[in-house]
Amino acid sequence: MLMLQDATGRGQSPLAIFPSHVADPEIITIADSEIEGSEPGNRHCYKSFPANARTEEQEEKRKSILALVGGASKQVPSSPAVRISGGPKAESLSPRERAAERERMVLDIKVKLQGLWLRLLRLGATEDPLSSFEYGTILALIESDAEGIGGSGFVECIREHIHSGWQCRLTDEQFIAVKELLKTAITLASSRDDVSTIRDALEVSAEMYRKDPNNVQDYVQRHLLSLSVWEELRFWDGYFEYLMENCSNKSTNYVTLVTAQLIVMATHMAGLGLPDIDSWNMIEKIAERNNLGYKQLIKLRALLTHLQQLRVGYWGVPIGKGQPLPSYSMASPRALDISDESEQPAEASVLGRSWVHSMFSRDRSLRASSFNRASDTKAGATAGKTDLAAAQKKTQTNMRILRGHTAAITALHCVTRKEVWDLVGDREDAGFFISGSTDCTVKVWDPSLRGSELRATLRGHTRTVRAISSDRGKIVSGGDDQSVIVWDKQAFKLLEELKGHDAPVTSVRMLSGERVLTASHDGTVKMWDVRTDTCVATVGRCQSAVLCMEYDDSTGILAAAGRDVLAHVWDIRSSKQMFKLQGHTKWIRSMRMTGETIITGSDDWTARVWSLTRGTCDAVLACHAGPILCVEYSPSDKGIITGSSDGLIRFWENEGGIKCVKNLTLHSASVLSISAGDHWLGIGAADNSMSLFHRPQERFGSFSNAGSKVAGWQLYRTPQKTSAVVRCIASDLDRKRICSGGRNGLLRLWDATTSI
Repeated sequence: MLMLQDATGRGQSPLAIFPSHVADPEIITIADSEIEGSEPGNRHCYKSFPANARTEEQEEKRKSILALVGGASKQVPSSPAVRISGGPKAESLSPRERAAERERMVLDIKVKLQGLWLRLLRLGATEDPLSSFEYGTILALIESDAEGIGGSGFVECIREHIHSGWQCRLTDEQFIAVKELLKTAITLASSRDDVSTIRDALEVSAEMYRKDPNNVQDYVQRHLLSLSVWEELRFWDGYFEYLMENCSNKSTNYVTLVTAQLIVMATHMAGLGLPDIDSWNMIEKIAERNNLGYKQLIKLRALLTHLQQLRVGYWGVPIGKGQPLPSYSMASPRALDISDESEQPAEASVLGRSWVHSMFSRDRSLRASSFNRASDTKAGATAGKTDLAAAQKKTQTNMRILRGHTAAITALHCVTRKEVWDLVGDREDAGFFISGSTDCTVKVWDPSLRGSELRATLRGHTRTVRAISSDRGKIVSGGDDQSVIVWDKQAFKLLEELKGHDAPVTSVRMLSGERVLTASHDGTVKMWDVRTDTCVATVGRCQSAVLCMEYDDSTGILAAAGRDVLAHVWDIRSSKQMFKLQGHTKWIRSMRMTGETIITGSDDWTARVWSLTRGTCDAVLACHAGPILCVEYSPSDKGIITGSSDGLIRFWENEGGIKCVKNLTLHSASVLSISAGDHWLGIGAADNSMSLFHRPQERFGSFSNAGSKVAGWQLYRTPQKTSAVVRCIASDLDRKRICSGGRNGLLRLWDATTSI
């Protein structure tokens, strides 16, 4: 995979670089020349796991392979477009010959993809698909083709395989590989407005889910929700037009035709997990644009409600027994048990709990199982099995459901003792949870008041709340309305509304001296004086939206990063920018600053460790199979913990060179939050699973200097997860509590120490 990506990165064609398949392949790590050239200060660069030093013999073999690749690629044009249009021979081709040449090239790519796909499915039980030659080559073909032939060809391979009788037998490890390939194909197709590939990919994903005899718990659509294209009315408008143009029976009644295509579109919205209200708003606008009358619109509402087949319909109308559906080429959905999903265990849940769930439902219930993905090392595999076994024994059901929000939870903050300077434990607000929602409200929760946890509801925002912070006397919140609101924590009333940003606010931070730091999609970081209600200065400016921010009040060092793929560092006290840390190739979504070190996590599947004294990258951690959504520094052992959308948590030792010493496979969805203290570690994921870890050796004074301290974290307890989809998680390690906010507007508060 790395050889192929290295060659394509130099502008060479991926089609001519296919090493011969051997029975026992040897994996050779090839460093990225661009990374090495731009960052000579790197001490460690992990491009595979584990990253062992090469012997002289291996180094010579690596150089010979690179030379062979370089020599072979010089004889091959750089891309399909160049093959067809470049050179004197191509210029002499007639349009018909050009079309024939292109058709031959497309067929050649599809044949290669078909062979690679079949070999990927035949991998042995001990082989990791994500590190296989087949997976790497398919991924490179999809990513390196600007015309989308690789992506559409891969989707067509799966569809033809299903039509030929494939029963969609996938192990958990194979599913992760297929999911990543389909996600990449859909992401690139959305950037090209290739609706055909997107539609086919969604359909084959649903077909694989329905046919899967191994009962893999996950499904592809859930991992696509992070793509911003689904929230755009323009995309769904174009998708509807594509469905209308390609429908098989255009001679039918126009109203019936429009209704049928809207239902097809709604099924995909449901499979992707879009909020019901947002989905209906877009469906209604598209229906009105296509002259669907008022009466037909009411019938469409009733039909979509009927698809839900629940005792209480989505539109608030009680639904009786299901009636046969009209002939819209859709099977009648089966009735489901609708006990509150916030309290329903995963064993009894069924995926696709939306009002058009029928496309993604099955006859049987899902088993509560975590991904048992093959670990990269023997020690990692043993640790993963131990943690899973411990999790099953230590599952707790002490869970409180906090109700109050009427829409999705989008921000969640825990008031810590450090934040309110609670040195002796007499602060009442230490341990409060503060939540923000798309219902434009901020709510304050006191977990000590069992049964009446809601302390206050703060109203002032006009759009979704995205960020929350607090100190001893104030709460500050920012949202999509471009405003920052400061609230009195004691009286629970609005104090100041700070306006100055030109885009949604993504991060807020209360500082000492009545100051507030805010970051926004407009690319600026501003400092405000709450006493005068003014912006003191724009202390930082990025080229694009800021997604994460860190500040050290003791040194005055500010760091911010986001969509411009750079990590910016400023010294606020001297009003100077210290560094622009360059190395990531995609959005930076997470950041952690400690002492003279900054840790960043990016959508390019890597985390990086930067030195604030030299402004260089000290290490590249590239062992995840998805975007890095959270990074954390463990103060007790000076280790690093990373969480990714692949559901894995990796522990990195940072003494004498960074290395991965432990992998956790407890979660089957994106890891959203990691919070580390001296003795406790809280982790939460999008599948509504939570985990609390501790160090029993240190707690009982029996820790040994032998072995890795980072790997000493052991699972303490984990609650039973539910089918709700989670957007944000916060941890109170002082009181061993973890709280999650779901898309259904409910908060789940877990107290791990109760009944011990």
